[in-house]
Amino acid sequence: MKTNWLAAFFLAFGFNHVAQAKEFVVSYDGFYDRLKVIEKGEFEFARVNFYVVDIATLAPCTIASGKIITEKTEAPLAYTEQAKLLLPFDKQLDKDKAVVVLEPKNSQHNCQLKFQIEAEHFDSSHLTPSHLFQLHTEFDELLADLSGFFVSKLMHFLLPEQKGVVIEFSKPVTFSHEKIQCEDTVCKFSIDSTWQESTMKLLSSNDRANIVTVKPWIEK
Repeated sequence: MKTNWLAAFFLAFGFNHVAQAKEFVVSYDGFYDRLKVIEKGEFEFARVNFYVVDIATLAPCTIASGKIITEKTEAPLAYTEQAKLLLPFDKQLDKDKAVVVLEPKNSQHNCQLKFQIEAEHFDSSHLTPSHLFQLHTEFDELLADLSGFFVSKLMHFLLPEQKGVVIEFSKPVTFSHEKIQCEDTVCKFSIDSTWQESTMKLLSSNDRANIVTVKPWIEK
């Protein structure tokens, strides 16, 4: 049941547009609605980001160009080498029914838009149980906010189970904590209420690994 719900949840955001063409167009309003959740919430670290990925491999679809257009205006779209879209939170663009136009570098790729809940401004100095508990809580609240009142309040049992946080490091690291499991550069942190007050440093000062990505650990 949870697996089926998770699939429906992602499709409900309107980012299941697939393109195998020189360019494809997506309405800005779907992005705006998700960005509005972040703006209205109190999230220090948690964010929702948008990527263009290959439908088969989920690898980034490198972008050749992008723009945001309305009937009267046109502006360049900012993006990264990893095909992350750096979209503005702009009420006027939403009112003007703006659309996002993307051109992949490889027109033969089957590309799609996806959103990803992840952390920003969370570095190795934040690797304490209390900060990880805060991040885990923010992820949980953001997932509930994005799912809407009907699901989060009345059908919360359909939401996928969030067990903690998954962090990818720049190199392999080791932790002695029993609730941290690592495989190569990826570590899973199983977080509960006992983490809330502890400010103990989890990563040795001798280990200079940087954090690459931080995402919620969701049990599907």
